[in-house]
Amino acid sequence: MIMCAHIIESVPNITLTVPSELHRKMKARPEIKWSEVVRRLLAERIRDLERMDALTHRSMLTLEDVRALDRLIKEGLLRRFEAARRLSRA
Repeated sequence: MIMCAHIIESVPNITLTVPSELHRKMKARPEIKWSEVVRRLLAERIRDLERMDALTHRSMLTLEDVRALDRLIKEGLLRRFEAARRLSRA
């Protein structure tokens, strides 16, 4: 006699609140498994956060260093955007 026992792991559930308009649009697409879409998005975000943690784990930068870099990057992007905008108007 062969007996098989399947152990089913309990999977936690979460509840999401979405705006009515979004819910209406989701209902209009019954072919899409929305729970799978959300599961994939959550997994992707967690993966990104884990990568960020791994990158910053050994960092010697202080919070002030990060803020200074942030300012420099944003200033550079703004200059590039403004230059491109001026060229597109010419």
